[in-house]
Amino acid sequence: MTDLGTSGPTLGRRGYLGAAAAFFTCMVGTTLPTPLYGLYQEQIGFSELMVTVVFAVYAFGVIGVLLLVGNVSDSVGRRPVLLWGLVFAAGSAVCFLAEQGLPLLFAGRLLSGLSAGLFTGTATAYVLELAPPDRRARAGFVATAANMGGLGFGSLLAGLLAEYAPNPLVLPFAVHLVLLAAAYVVVRILPETVSDPSPVRRARLQRPTLPPEVRGVFVPAGIATFAGFSLLGVFTSVSPAFLTGSLGVHNHAVVGLVVCTAFFASTLGQLLVPRLGTARAVPLGCLVLIAGLALLAVSLASTTLAPLVLSALVGGAGQGMGLRGAVGEVAAAAPAEHRGGVLSALFVVAYFGISIPVIGVGLLSEPLGLADAGMVFAACMAVLAAASGAYLLRLTRARA
Repeated sequence: MTDLGTSGPTLGRRGYLGAAAAFFTCMVGTTLPTPLYGLYQEQIGFSELMVTVVFAVYAFGVIGVLLLVGNVSDSVGRRPVLLWGLVFAAGSAVCFLAEQGLPLLFAGRLLSGLSAGLFTGTATAYVLELAPPDRRARAGFVATAANMGGLGFGSLLAGLLAEYAPNPLVLPFAVHLVLLAAAYVVVRILPETVSDPSPVRRARLQRPTLPPEVRGVFVPAGIATFAGFSLLGVFTSVSPAFLTGSLGVHNHAVVGLVVCTAFFASTLGQLLVPRLGTARAVPLGCLVLIAGLALLAVSLASTTLAPLVLSALVGGAGQGMGLRGAVGEVAAAAPAEHRGGVLSALFVVAYFGISIPVIGVGLLSEPLGLADAGMVFAACMAVLAAASGAYLLRLTRARA
């Protein structure tokens, strides 16, 4: 059983920040290829649909891990799972460094997905458990900010290095390997928060569990999370092609910055949640997300840059509000011994949102074109977000 918060004093009151730093570092690697896809297309030669497939390989790697071993850290401990996640992340970087075609590109994205799958639910629970009781609310923000901030910084870092440094397909991954080595050392010295963990060799494949007391909160929170992550999926897989092909933006740093904006706006949106309360944050986040989707549709229809940037800011903020609200509600409802598995289940839903709609956009872009396919996506996600927000608002009023 996990003893929430008792291990914080073992390393000091700021031990949770070390876990968050490792979380951030791992997630950086998942978006490093985003501003580089155009260079890979020139070097290897593949269609826009293949870009979405390569991206989806990462998402399905995350989903596979979360479904099969999403709650394994509840039994074997947080640290071993995170250490393996860093090893997979390093393997991904090596695949990109040795890249000679699509097979290694797929392998690198799959390993990156496995790494993110091991980290997402486990690291979120670990940060919460390492935090002292009086910093528990702050730790919730730190965990989700490390997740979103790492995703945003990865695209920005790769874009800057690709535009202004030599070897654009090598240097970003070499830098990430150095960061991963430092993160590995940090995790090694952090205390374990699971009492009497089982040896890793005794770990058994098992799906994330949803205790009865969580299910009423989980379903609406999961729907909102799905819609929010779908917007991030489009920004990380499709927007680089729209920026270069339709808007004529060929500066890799600008491409990385636009993608980064959505993730950093998500982090800022999370700052609003303590004032709103987690119950209100999710429906309000859905409303803001719908506004972001509308701005995305305007940008696609008019082929202008300003609405796209605003879409990243507004939609990212809405996604962040919904994500932190959902994580807070679900984590509070979950028993301590199931917290890692429940959070992993929530992120399974999130990564279905980041993959399935993206593949749909890729498929529709062939007959409709990228802009029209993106508009269909925006309309569908807006309907889903509206339905989720309305249901959650009614649920909040019923509770009151």
